[in-house]
Amino acid sequence: MTLADKAFSAKKNRNKKIRSVIEAIVLLALLYIIINSLFVFAKYEPYTLRNAEYGSDEGFVAISYFGVDRTGTNSLIGVEQLEHHLEVLKKNGFATITGKDIQEYYKRGKALPKHSLYLNFEDGRRDTAVFAEKLLEKFNYHATISTYAENLRNNDEKFLKSKELKDFEKNGFWEMGTNGYRLYYINVFDRWNRYLGNMNPLVYSHLTGVLGRTYNHYLMDYIRDEKDFPVESYLAMNERISNDYTMLEDIYKADIGYVPETYTLMHANTGRFGNNADVSAINEQWIRKLFKMNFNREGDCHNIRNSSVYDLTRMEPRAYWPANHLLMRIKYDNVPDIQFEPGDVDQYNEWDVREGAAEFRNETIILTTLPQRDGLMQLKNHEALHNVRLTTELKGNQFGTQQILLRADEKLQNAVRIAFENNHFVIGEKIDGVYRKLADLDLHVFDGKEYLSVEEDQKEVALHEREVFGRYAQNTTMAKKQMDALAKERAKEVRSVRQGAEAYIPALSYHARLDRKLEVFLKEDKLTVLIDGKTAVTNLKVTNVNPGRLFLGAGWQGYGYSQINLADDVYDAVFSELKVEQLLDGERSELPVLYDVHYSGMQKFKHQAKRKWNAVLDWALQIF
Repeated sequence: MTLADKAFSAKKNRNKKIRSVIEAIVLLALLYIIINSLFVFAKYEPYTLRNAEYGSDEGFVAISYFGVDRTGTNSLIGVEQLEHHLEVLKKNGFATITGKDIQEYYKRGKALPKHSLYLNFEDGRRDTAVFAEKLLEKFNYHATISTYAENLRNNDEKFLKSKELKDFEKNGFWEMGTNGYRLYYINVFDRWNRYLGNMNPLVYSHLTGVLGRTYNHYLMDYIRDEKDFPVESYLAMNERISNDYTMLEDIYKADIGYVPETYTLMHANTGRFGNNADVSAINEQWIRKLFKMNFNREGDCHNIRNSSVYDLTRMEPRAYWPANHLLMRIKYDNVPDIQFEPGDVDQYNEWDVREGAAEFRNETIILTTLPQRDGLMQLKNHEALHNVRLTTELKGNQFGTQQILLRADEKLQNAVRIAFENNHFVIGEKIDGVYRKLADLDLHVFDGKEYLSVEEDQKEVALHEREVFGRYAQNTTMAKKQMDALAKERAKEVRSVRQGAEAYIPALSYHARLDRKLEVFLKEDKLTVLIDGKTAVTNLKVTNVNPGRLFLGAGWQGYGYSQINLADDVYDAVFSELKVEQLLDGERSELPVLYDVHYSGMQKFKHQAKRKWNAVLDWALQIF
């Protein structure tokens, strides 16, 4: 081997060593990220009462989440959003309490902190415990993890098992509760009021899109037929319900050594312990026998001294709720001394929030209404905006109002109004207090979609139901029966709207999200608007040509439609990446910026670094 070959070989070996060291460092860094993100090393430290809290009796707030996901889903709150919820609760002085604290509060008059919080996570999901526990450690919060007894023994790895539950209790951040023996649905009808019978959660989840509000939970009623008549006797109903409680008791005692003392009855808000008096009486007997406390209601969050320990109420925040939505609901449930979260204080101070609450976070303005009312905010120091280009992304719910008012006077007697309202895009103007609508676009039609006819939708619903029932049939005979019914449904001829049939206009879900890019050009008496890059109106004539102010608005439009029993009287308008520029005569590559919510300088760097770090963390968690 020549000297040159030896040198080359040495260099190659040196590079391999360097690469190996770098790979080891990266691997160790990833392990550190995983360990630091998922494992808890601290112990929970219970609250201590301060002297100022003695003598006050404000009761306690109960909040219950469906579950936690790393990035969030429609039903499971994301880690970042949950962290923000707990952060604002901590800022407001909330200290977590245990089930024992609640029992002693009612039975022995035990004093609680002024702002007491009972925190619960339902359904006993494994990802909930993994992602929530680090946040409990961060804020020194205690929570209940509620499970279904049946899930402790099934093969579904989404749910925690008994050994894991016992381990979670050791550090003090968790205690156990229960949602019952099983999650099961009875007396289910689709949205066309066709009877579907009874079904497990898997089948129900595949049918959710075609169901209405007519269904019930296993322990809430007699099992009924399509005419709403009971198909079981009182004795059979009693035995069915009692068997659930007996199996619950047996499993918990055998697998974890005791029955959890806290019960959350599914479902809530029946006015008693079931939708039928006979059923309610049986549930009540078992609840009082097995449990020390029961959450029987949902919606309100505030429990006070004269509440019954077996008729407690909890609030179930939706995954999309901003922090001030949560705080607004708590505040107007008669909980004193709640302070809203402004977010970026410098950005907040550029606006005058006239009604509701506003938060500036992640280059987004979130305007939260008062309960059953509106939210309104005005840009300060810009009282004479005239010809402008405005861009933003609107990300609130479809059901409700997100609006922008241009050229408005202080008392809002004159303004040009641009709004997304109940999945319509609306333009109007107010002149001397008189409002006139100028345009109204159905966004479903604007997107190039056509409405199905009633006949077409009924057929599609029936086809979907047969497919699902066939796929999850208990045996081949039942599967064949469903496939035969599916073939008959497919053969049916139905008319479209164009053929004269009645249009099917679906109920707009209260929880459906909007995500629209908006670009507005207002110059002199002409208004042009683009939605998602597509022209909505061009050179629409407006009468109001006087300079004025810029307002953002949010409007609650009623309780709306929700398939699950969750009423909400607060709405959030979400304006992301809002920017306002001055329109000038002639063509210019850059327009003078009048307002911009985007970060700049070091703040921009921190925001981008945080996003990249979260992306790395998501990647690392997926690998491991």
